[in-house]
Amino acid sequence: MTQRKGEKTTISIQEHMAIDVCPGPIQPIKQISDYFPRYPRGLPPTAPPALSRAGSLRSSSTSHNSGDDPARSHTGDDPDRAFGGAAAPTPAVTGKKEEEPDVEGYDSDDSTTLGTLDFSLLYDQENNALHCTINKAKGLKPMDHNGLSDPYVKLHLLPGASKANKLRTKTLRNTLNPIWSETLTYYGITDEDMVRKTLRISVCDEDKFRHNEFIGETRIPLKKLKPNQTKNFYNCLEKQLPIDKTDDKSLEERGRIMISLKYSSQKSGLVVGIVRCAHLAAMDANGFSDPYVKTYLKPDENKKSKHKTAVKKKTLNPEFNEEFFYEIKYADLSKKTLEVTVWDYDIGKSNDFIGGVSLGISANGERLKHWFDCLKNKDKKIERWHTLTNELPGTTFND
Repeated sequence: MTQRKGEKTTISIQEHMAIDVCPGPIQPIKQISDYFPRYPRGLPPTAPPALSRAGSLRSSSTSHNSGDDPARSHTGDDPDRAFGGAAAPTPAVTGKKEEEPDVEGYDSDDSTTLGTLDFSLLYDQENNALHCTINKAKGLKPMDHNGLSDPYVKLHLLPGASKANKLRTKTLRNTLNPIWSETLTYYGITDEDMVRKTLRISVCDEDKFRHNEFIGETRIPLKKLKPNQTKNFYNCLEKQLPIDKTDDKSLEERGRIMISLKYSSQKSGLVVGIVRCAHLAAMDANGFSDPYVKTYLKPDENKKSKHKTAVKKKTLNPEFNEEFFYEIKYADLSKKTLEVTVWDYDIGKSNDFIGGVSLGISANGERLKHWFDCLKNKDKKIERWHTLTNELPGTTFND
């Protein structure tokens, strides 16, 4: 374009709209409406009907205003064509859809990872122990105002979760990538538990002045484990899953007790051994109990079958190692039931019932099997772990 001396420089509106501040060839400038397309209310941006409908509305409106001018109807709808088609095509033109979050149903837990947990499990079949090694977590969700968390891990056995079977790690301060390297052990785990139970592992944030906050959890059915083989896990944490209490027909668990049975043919009697307890429910304000054990051989017409161990102070895992002898004929054992109860000793008030278990012909599962094994193997001591429950069928407890 040539310009005479003294003439003002004039720029057409088309040239003005085509000016780009970037160096290089002149590029057309898109209209702002192309970056923020309008869609019918209530439809997501990625819905094909919205795109086609918006396009048809715009096209019909344009053609209505432009009359029968075909050139105008082609260029009025697309700024790229209007300015020479130099710009890149928009996603709507290429037809590719990008996933966008549903704004109305947006949930931070759905769109934000809760973190991952590295741990391992080992079932020691010989010692009836489940060893849970909590190694570390990575990328935990921040729960505090400083953008960090004070995480710890707690374990429960389902069904029958209670304070008695809860274990927890130490708390690590101000971190989203904690390393615990801590082993928590459940004692008294039977083969029946390994088939029926599920281990729930929860990661929580500890708060000093309010309730601790849940971060995420993972659940492992114990039947996935092979005896005496360590299995490593690296699981993504999930939102809290509801516990279906309708499927939990068992009573509340209050701990475990190891009992030994032996029928002595030489002494013509049953020897009952109270070996130890594990993970008892805490009955005192200090978080412990002062447990002792009582045994009865029922029916007991003369009420002389009661035996009682010593009291162990301030512990949830007492060791008793005491034996009691019941003089009884071998043939009469099939009519008897051994009732074992654990109590918390209190001074100046009634003792608290912790839990109990019954062994005999009317029992089932491991309790029935233990009783039968004792009857079949005279003069042989047989030790088994049993689950304590908060009540026994048809029994009212009074210390």
